[in-house]
Amino acid sequence: MRTTAYVSLLVAVASLQILPAVATGAAEQAADIGEQYGEVADRLIDAAMADDRAYERLALLVDEFGPRFSGTENLELALDWILEQMEADGLENVRGEDVMVPRWVRGNESAELIEPRPQNLPMLGLGGSVGTPAAGITADVLVVSSFDELSARSSEAEGKIVLYDVPFTTYGETVQYRGRGAVEAARVGAVASLIRSVTPVSLRSPHTGGMRYADDVPRIPHAALTVEDAQMLHRMQNRGERVVVRLKMEAETLADVPSRNVIAEIVGSELPDEVVVLGGHSDSWDVGQGAMDDGGGCVAAWEAVRLMKDLGLRPRRTVRVALWTNEENGLRGGNAYRDEHLNELDDHVLAIESDSGVFKPSGFGFTGSDAAYEIVRQVGRLLDRIDAGQVTRGGGGADIGPIMALGVPGMGLSVDGSRYFWYHHTEADTIDKLDPDEVARSVAAMAVMAYVVADLPESLPR
Repeated sequence: MRTTAYVSLLVAVASLQILPAVATGAAEQAADIGEQYGEVADRLIDAAMADDRAYERLALLVDEFGPRFSGTENLELALDWILEQMEADGLENVRGEDVMVPRWVRGNESAELIEPRPQNLPMLGLGGSVGTPAAGITADVLVVSSFDELSARSSEAEGKIVLYDVPFTTYGETVQYRGRGAVEAARVGAVASLIRSVTPVSLRSPHTGGMRYADDVPRIPHAALTVEDAQMLHRMQNRGERVVVRLKMEAETLADVPSRNVIAEIVGSELPDEVVVLGGHSDSWDVGQGAMDDGGGCVAAWEAVRLMKDLGLRPRRTVRVALWTNEENGLRGGNAYRDEHLNELDDHVLAIESDSGVFKPSGFGFTGSDAAYEIVRQVGRLLDRIDAGQVTRGGGGADIGPIMALGVPGMGLSVDGSRYFWYHHTEADTIDKLDPDEVARSVAAMAVMAYVVADLPESLPR
């Protein structure tokens, strides 16, 4: 941990305009990386690509434990197994760090079209939603294409179910209807709200995900329909037909329950208090297997550290794998990690997260100083042989966001995201959507970046 005196010295050095010398040193270090670390990078890549061990470990995790939603026995049993396996791998300081997590229970749920004709509507309640009365809510539907249209037609919304039929553009833009759709619908007097699932491609599959309420409006049930059915109801409305839906949801939020962040390490040989942390989130939604989101990210980070152990590689600094709990509906794990390690964050050299699916990796996105960026770009070139060497500006992840906000440089694994939102938060997030070779490449990318940064003669400059 850096002392106050050390920080003061850095400030003094900066005031004397000596920082260009630091930048020059960083540039020299960057130029030497290929020569110094080419051989060890190849060893890590070769080991990762030698077999399908990472894919098979992921398949075992998701097949045996299924979805791992916060507050469920599935998640805690999976964490017990991971801890046992990490011990068997010979990793060091294997432990669970306690975290209290929310417990939202879906219960039974359904949506039915009543008029203009009866039809079952596949649906998924959105995480955190309240339930309906036992008899359900039966009401006319008002379909809108935006919040602006809802505002313009607010006089029509009283007592109705509002359905947002909003086409997917980008996740960040479209997901706002999932996040705050219930709030905006409640403001204009709606009794429930529905969204078109947040996805560019659908096989009549609903997508769940988190939502939120506001204290100044009533809490109304909020759920997702399929793309196909949202469009159908919109067409019916446009033809002037009366659209009536019955929504039933038993959803409820119970008291918080204990969970854990899972931690394991290879302790540094020279600077053990300095840390490179890498990981993903162990929890998933309560549908599918959570193979892509984010079992794969967890296993990629875990296997990256195991490879170092198996190859007898002990870097100068500590490499720590962290599997954060409760990313999906609370971010309690990421926040708890920040709080647990608050006094150590000055010595966190880099945080790496994989939470975009372990599809074919292209490199990383990085957030940090210009001097550090030049160094990690050079590290990235060690991955060019597997086409995973591109390091771009801007990157991180939800779970490392809390420590990045306090100055820790952050990095996210960049992968081919063309199919990610097809399966995101659905029953279709299963192991068969992933390719063993692409999983292995993700392991290799994480291993090389984490090891080299942890072993550099000088720490990444902040």
